[in-house]
Amino acid sequence: MTVAVKRKPTNEIQEAIAHLPEGATLILHHVPWAAYEALLNDLGAGYKARISYDHGKLEVNMPLPIHERWKLFLSDFMRLLTIDLGMMLESLGSTTYKYKDWDAGLEPDTCFYLANAASIIGVDRFDDQTPPPPPDIAVEIDITSESLNRFPIYAKLGVPEIWRCDEKQLQIYHLTEAGYVEAETSRAFPFLTGAALFEYLERSLTEGQSATLRAFREWVREQTSV
Repeated sequence: MTVAVKRKPTNEIQEAIAHLPEGATLILHHVPWAAYEALLNDLGAGYKARISYDHGKLEVNMPLPIHERWKLFLSDFMRLLTIDLGMMLESLGSTTYKYKDWDAGLEPDTCFYLANAASIIGVDRFDDQTPPPPPDIAVEIDITSESLNRFPIYAKLGVPEIWRCDEKQLQIYHLTEAGYVEAETSRAFPFLTGAALFEYLERSLTEGQSATLRAFREWVREQTSV
């Protein structure tokens, strides 16, 4: 369900978000940057909704339980990958990325720093007066909303790779000069395909998370053994 309305005062927006059912999307037009910032400040930390902003358009998505399950499970996959491969990892979850000069901001479902992990250890928020450092991978779970319209914001941020997952597949996108293009494998993990990731996500729904994580770890070790 998607609801689109014109500009409303910040307190009315908060009220609308508070009554937004799981799986629903609220779209507001002609929202000034100051109202977007005020909304984030008023909501504080730990709110469930995912909020994006682009040149006056404010979009609020309320995730379903399966959305949260897959987001967390992909984070578990990433931890196993980086531990087994001896790589650094910092995850900032759904941290808000916004920059006033872009007139845009968003919150990925989760995101991962790999090459630049050391530079953001201990960081939990960014100053919107300077461009935030981009994560190596951003994750978008598209069970309840369409994330492709947020790709231009990710491109401004300079995120080199996006994992986009819906109920049928997980797609990997690479950032190029022309924008994001779908790719078969991950830049960060060349042996890893979207099809393989989605297979293990689906297995977790029937085999359970612990068993699936053990199977995924064995598969990773097979792919990376010399």
